[in-house]
Amino acid sequence: MPVILGNEQAAVTIMSTSDTSPEVKRFGRPPHGWRRRLFGIVFESDTLAGRLFDLVLVAVILASVLVVMLDSVSSVGGRYGNRLDVIEWTITILFTIEYIARLVCVQRPLRYATSFFGIVDLLSVLPTYLEFVIPELHTLIDIRLLRLLRLFRILKLTAYVTEVGGLVDALHASRRKIFVFLFTVLMIVVLLGTVMYVVEGPQNGFTSIPVSVYWAISTLTTVGFGDIAPKTDMGRFIASLMMLLGWGILAVPTGIVTAEMTHRRWANILAVRACPACGSSGHAPTAKFCQDCGAPLVTQAAQQ
Repeated sequence: MPVILGNEQAAVTIMSTSDTSPEVKRFGRPPHGWRRRLFGIVFESDTLAGRLFDLVLVAVILASVLVVMLDSVSSVGGRYGNRLDVIEWTITILFTIEYIARLVCVQRPLRYATSFFGIVDLLSVLPTYLEFVIPELHTLIDIRLLRLLRLFRILKLTAYVTEVGGLVDALHASRRKIFVFLFTVLMIVVLLGTVMYVVEGPQNGFTSIPVSVYWAISTLTTVGFGDIAPKTDMGRFIASLMMLLGWGILAVPTGIVTAEMTHRRWANILAVRACPACGSSGHAPTAKFCQDCGAPLVTQAAQQ
């Protein structure tokens, strides 16, 4: 009897872990019937049918975006416009059926309709229908590219999602430093733009201080459109200094974010390396023995 009870508990545990996917938690999965089978195809990529459905969906999305891009080319659109319209309407009808299927096979359709992917799915089909009223909305079909974010779920690239979260956290932690840096750059371009206005003057294209600041921004960022250029020797000297300064300035935000990411990584390593004997943490990555009890530490390679 204890063995049988243990097996039942294990089975319950397996069933509970299989029902913890984000789609099941948020939208609800039907317990049985054709809606349950449809949910497995549309929302779950663990089965062969679900994975095939997702891959076909990605291919259709790419084909749809390609059709819109080709239609924007005058030579291609004028020659194959009718065929492209037929393909676009066919794809739109398929997306409409898919969107309705997603609403039908979940227990909480309103929650799906108001979710991120629900809104994206709706916006991916609306422009084609609204084109009869507002023709300019046809170009919004490119929003279907956002649906390719499902590749993270299809290919199980959860590690990349984690890395993106780490980058966002580093940017958020560095926001004050980046703000100070941008404010400093703003003062530099305003100051040097004003100086160039005084040095060059309206006769050389620097007709006002805002125009001179625009030139300073394009020069400092090493873009250099060439629509405005200094003519005097002093102006060229200042422009040369700004170009050299721009090289160093462009590297500052990268250094700020990289330093924050490195700091967080080392902090995580120090927190993870705990002593197996006493539980003390905060050991250096190169430490071989516990700093408190002297017990051998597990190497970082062994932990990975």
